[in-house]
Amino acid sequence: MQDQSPFNPLPPVILVLALAMVAAEAVLGLAQSGFLGGPQGIGWRLEAVERFAFAPRVVELVFERGVLAPEVLMRFVSYIFVHGSLGHAAFGIVILLAMGKFAGEVLDGLGLTVVVGMSTVTGALVFGVAVQQNVPLYGSYPAAYGLIGAYTALVFVALGRAGERQLAAFRLIGVLVAIQLVFAALFGADLSWIADLAGFATGFVLTPLLAPGGWAALMRRIRAR
Repeated sequence: MQDQSPFNPLPPVILVLALAMVAAEAVLGLAQSGFLGGPQGIGWRLEAVERFAFAPRVVELVFERGVLAPEVLMRFVSYIFVHGSLGHAAFGIVILLAMGKFAGEVLDGLGLTVVVGMSTVTGALVFGVAVQQNVPLYGSYPAAYGLIGAYTALVFVALGRAGERQLAAFRLIGVLVAIQLVFAALFGADLSWIADLAGFATGFVLTPLLAPGGWAALMRRIRAR
């Protein structure tokens, strides 16, 4: 019998997403440092934000004016592949990998895709509706926070089954929110937290339904009432 590795492999969908983000940041970082694109490469990051970031105006174009052009609709998703700096990208990708690995121990590839995809879209949509200024939204954080929501939901259910205090499941998101508040106090408020929390809520709500037996368990609870 072959020895099994003590480390579970990363779910393919998470690995592909992370590699795409790493590749995008590598190109933008090298260009910003002058190694790619010549003098014009320095402005590639700003151009990427202008072309791929999300903004509240996208909501206006799609839902009020009926503009359904692919280059407009793609912004509901494309913004997670653009970051403001290497540090901004690295922290988001690390969260994505860590939480994706944990959630992947329960959710299958389709479930993970739904959580990440819906968290990304919902984060953008809530940001677009809630924010009045036409400021850009970019970075992998709404998707990563969706996976934090998935992690929290799984811990929440596990604690409930063990008869333990379920509020402990929210410890991680509480720490992250506290860190964001500190950064906001030091460097000014960043409205992207609205999209992050929307992504978290999406992952938290969807995960119990997407977990094996989740929908059937929900139906049983509804019938029992």
